[in-house]
Amino acid sequence: MEGRVTRSYQAELRQLVAEVIRMGGLAEAQVVDAVDAVVRRDVPLAQALIVRDLRLDTLQSEVERRAISLISNHHPGEADLRRAISTLKLAMNLERCGDLARNIAKRSLVLSAGEPLLPLTGAIERMGRLVSSRLREVLDAYAAGDVEPALDVWRRDGEVDEHYESLFRELLVLMTNHPGSVAAGAHLLFVAKNLERIGDHATNIAEILHFQMTGQELTGERPKLSLPSVELEGSAS
Repeated sequence: MEGRVTRSYQAELRQLVAEVIRMGGLAEAQVVDAVDAVVRRDVPLAQALIVRDLRLDTLQSEVERRAISLISNHHPGEADLRRAISTLKLAMNLERCGDLARNIAKRSLVLSAGEPLLPLTGAIERMGRLVSSRLREVLDAYAAGDVEPALDVWRRDGEVDEHYESLFRELLVLMTNHPGSVAAGAHLLFVAKNLERIGDHATNIAEILHFQMTGQELTGERPKLSLPSVELEGSAS
C-alpha cells in the first residue's frame, strides 16, 4: 500500500512540473509572437495571440489545483514542499508574462494601422529577443533542475534595463523632434515597458528557482538601473 501511495505521489509531482513546463513554453511563445506582431505588423498573429492568452489562464488554474491537491493529500517533506509552492509562484509569473504579451499584441494592432517607425521597431525587436532569451534560460534551468543558469539571468537583470532606458530616450527625442510620431511613439513606449516587465518576471523566476533548489533566498539588490517611470495598464510584478 505504501509503495502505491509513493508512486501516486511521485506521478502527481511529475505531472505538476510538466504543467509548469508546458505553461512556460506557451508563455515564451506568446512573448516571441507579440514582438513579431509589432515588428512585422502582423494583425492575424496579434489577434491569434490575444485569443491564446486564455490558455495560459487555464493552465495556471490547473497548476494551482494540482499543487493544492498534492500538498493537502500527501503532506510533502521540506524539499518537495518548496517545489510544490514554487510551482504556484512560477505559474503566477508566467501568467503575468502572458498578460504583458497580450498587451503588446493589442498595441501592435494600433501600430499596424499607422506609419512604421522603422529604426525604433528594430530596437524593439532587439529588446524582445533579449527578453525572450532570458525567459527561455530560466525555463530551461527549471526543466534541468540547474540553479546556475537561473543565477546568471539574475546577475544580468540590468541588461534589459539598459535596453529599455536607451529606447526610452530615443523615443523621447523622436517624439520631441517629430510631433507627428507622438501617437505611434507612445504605443512603442508601452511595448518597451511591457518587455521590461517581462524581463523582471524572468528575474522573479530565477529567484524562485534559487529558493526551490537551495532553500535559501537570494540576498542583495538586483543589479538594476534607475529607470524612467511609465504607468502600465494592470501592471504588477
